[in-house]
Amino acid sequence: MAKPKFIEDRQRLEKLAPVATAKLNHHVFVCGGKSCSKVGASEVKNAFVRELEARDLRYGKESKGRNPEGTILLTDCGSVGFCSIGTAVLVYPEGVWYAQVQAEDVVEIIEKHLLKGEVVKRLALIEMTGVPSD
Repeated sequence: MAKPKFIEDRQRLEKLAPVATAKLNHHVFVCGGKSCSKVGASEVKNAFVRELEARDLRYGKESKGRNPEGTILLTDCGSVGFCSIGTAVLVYPEGVWYAQVQAEDVVEIIEKHLLKGEVVKRLALIEMTGVPSD
């Protein structure tokens, strides 16, 4: 089996993956696993896309309608391992796991958590790091 090729030139790596040097405040993961998909994961993801892009907060390439200076990276992912909590939304660097998120909850998560740093307690399942508890 051949060894993977690694890019050893930092400038080349940054050119290929500009996210490596992006000034991100948050990385939001929306679970797209089988269980979450059954309870509206695509609607939740679409609501995040719509709201973040309308506010010019979504990091990404301009050619894809995103902002290269955006401060929030949105990623859909496979199962996060808690199939009974869908739709799951994870927010880093705080390590907050939101459970049973609906599309209607997205504006509240953006306005309170992503913009003001306040965890949406009614949806928060786990607060892993950096978030003071009550």
